[in-house]
Amino acid sequence: MNDNQTISTDPPFEFRELTREDSPIIVPIANKLHPAMDPKKVRAYLTEMFDLPTYHCFGLWQAGKLVAMSNGWITVRFYSGKQLEVDNVIVDPTLRSQGVGKYFFACIQDWAHQHECKTIELNTFVQNSKSHKFYYNEGYAILGFHFQKVL
Repeated sequence: MNDNQTISTDPPFEFRELTREDSPIIVPIANKLHPAMDPKKVRAYLTEMFDLPTYHCFGLWQAGKLVAMSNGWITVRFYSGKQLEVDNVIVDPTLRSQGVGKYFFACIQDWAHQHECKTIELNTFVQNSKSHKFYYNEGYAILGFHFQKVL
């Protein structure tokens, strides 16, 4: 998005932290990340996440519809101090490349500032080159590699 492009604000967007009670609305959009995953499993994971004291779920609404969501965890790391670790970022596919993600991340950044976070960090899949470009344009830098060992 270049500087003279703007997102539609009619109807306006509403950013808010989502709660366990929003789960029936969260699951369908969250399931877009892993469409082959059983929605019951997504719901079960979401229930576990809401039980964690450092977990937060963010949503962006337009005209009463959830159009973007992301999970976040507050952590403290030696290299960064208090941080917001953002995960599972999803923007409605019909609204991508229209500035919605940029607006959503500006809201998340404001939330992180209000909660005295020093950094926002995230992982993105290696194959997701569109997200890499987006995050670079938003001022994010690659710090390392993410490794996983399945137990």
